[in-house]
Amino acid sequence: MTESIGARQAGVRRNREALLAAAAAVFVEQGVQAPIRDIAGRAGVGLGTVYRHFPSRAELVTAVYRHQIEECVALADALRQEPVAPGEALARWIDAFVEFLVTKHGLGVALQSEDPSLHTLHTLMLDELVPACAALIEAGVAAGDIDPEVTAYTLMRAVGNLCILGPGYERAHARDMVARLLAGCRPTR
Repeated sequence: MTESIGARQAGVRRNREALLAAAAAVFVEQGVQAPIRDIAGRAGVGLGTVYRHFPSRAELVTAVYRHQIEECVALADALRQEPVAPGEALARWIDAFVEFLVTKHGLGVALQSEDPSLHTLHTLMLDELVPACAALIEAGVAAGDIDPEVTAYTLMRAVGNLCILGPGYERAHARDMVARLLAGCRPTR
């Protein structure tokens, strides 16, 4: 009997992970307003399974981005442990943050939504990502790689603004502009 419960729980976890992976992929392709049936199809489950795990679109969007935000935080921790210059660690983390931002079609819409359940996304980003970035900046300042006037919130906001893609302004342009922004974060000698 406990084996069947354990197997059932493992199946539930597998379905949830499959749904999160499928939703992340579909959001990249179609944005956060993508049809739920597309996510269910990609995950290989029925619509009922999607709604059992995530009763609303907002809960699914939040779960997907929560997982990806946690990955960005983990990357910041890992980079602080690596034997790289702090300025280089910050640049690598910002590259990952840029990738997170430019591949998340509709994230801006979700963050500005009037849906109260999506407001947690903005708070989550601030509560988790700003301290992760701040720790990298502090190490960079201590090493003399980063100007002490640079703050995590302002830097991340600037990066976010530079990552708003549109006609004639693609991912490569955003990466180039963010690299220029980071060059401006170096202390003047």
